[in-house]
Amino acid sequence: MWVQRSAARYPGGDGAGVETRHAFSFSGHYDPDNVRFGLLVACNEEHLAPGAGFAEHPHRDLEIVTWVVDGELTHEDSTGHRSVVRPGDVQRLSAGSGVRHRERNESAAPLTFVQMWLASGAVGAEPAYEVVRGIADGTPYALSRAEAVLHVRRLGDGERTALPDAPWVYAHVVRGEARVGGETLAAGDAARVTDARDLEARGVGAAELLVWEMRAEPVYG
Repeated sequence: MWVQRSAARYPGGDGAGVETRHAFSFSGHYDPDNVRFGLLVACNEEHLAPGAGFAEHPHRDLEIVTWVVDGELTHEDSTGHRSVVRPGDVQRLSAGSGVRHRERNESAAPLTFVQMWLASGAVGAEPAYEVVRGIADGTPYALSRAEAVLHVRRLGDGERTALPDAPWVYAHVVRGEARVGGETLAAGDAARVTDARDLEARGVGAAELLVWEMRAEPVYG
């Protein structure tokens, strides 16, 4: 298990209301030893001031999963979808053969969200989009185009949950604190685990975690 603390993430942003913390090599930050983990190639913490956002930009052959922590995220894409995503919702954009989208904070309150990119197993497929509203604690969310499952866990003080027994497990603390494998993880910290057998997370006070269960790595070429 390797723990990346929130303060060790690569800083980013546009200086105009967008502040980002990158878990992996991204944009101008490149570390050849930190380009992915399993299928996960990005895990970005985004902080958007009211009115701030990302102008329309392209993606392809990625599964883009977004979890709103606080505030409201407005999403629009080139296939005609427009949604407002709120805390407790899971948004998935399967970029497939290519899609353009824009993301903005159109509310009067600050917005915080976590966006995770995974390599797709369906290269060149038609783009697809969905929002699952109010996902329940412990409900697994499977990506049909990747061998990956997202588990959302909300733990009370002392409550425990077993981590998936998978080749690659990525556990990101959204809020609160959790104890994982002898380490206390605070909000923004993440653990990368390659042998999660008999490993569990325990809430230290109330905690919310996003846990990726991955059973493949990207295939290139």
